[in-house]
Amino acid sequence: MQGLRHKGQIQPRQKVLINGAGGGAGTFAVQIAKNYGAQVTGVCSSTNVEMVKSLGADKMIDYTQEDFTKNGQTYDLVFDVVGKSSFSDGKNSLKQEGIYLAGNPGMSSMVQMQWTSMRSSKKILFGPVFGRNEDQIFLKELIEAGKLKAVIDRRYPLEQIVEAHRYVDKGHKKGNVSITVEHHN
Repeated sequence: MQGLRHKGQIQPRQKVLINGAGGGAGTFAVQIAKNYGAQVTGVCSSTNVEMVKSLGADKMIDYTQEDFTKNGQTYDLVFDVVGKSSFSDGKNSLKQEGIYLAGNPGMSSMVQMQWTSMRSSKKILFGPVFGRNEDQIFLKELIEAGKLKAVIDRRYPLEQIVEAHRYVDKGHKKGNVSITVEHHN
């Protein structure tokens, strides 16, 4: 939310690409971008394509079949939630004044990002974004209106948290994994 709204300065009718659209943050990013009126392209595996479409993505790219960094398409905003694509390739997917949001960049990518930002009109942004009260109110309104929903892949009891982490670490979850805590009186 904060990345798209504050750092990315998302606008209606912008072309937005969400890399990692099938994961926890990606499923929310798709829905939030659609609520801003953006044209959203989701990048995910073939097993998540239908689920991401159901969240509102206008176009889909199955990364097992196509590399979004090499298809010639450009976007106003690229949100690389997972940080698995090469930044040096990903920056070519930006329009001239585009913004690249890196959700999880490595150190070498951060150096490249700073260099690109200094030498071009493309903006490369990474690092934490802190929430604001109005963001929480906006999200609450979206949830209450049924325009934002959590995608839960699996639920684990607290006693199985190690298994939950193992599942998440495989990198193939759909949406989020939730941990349930029972309260005993």
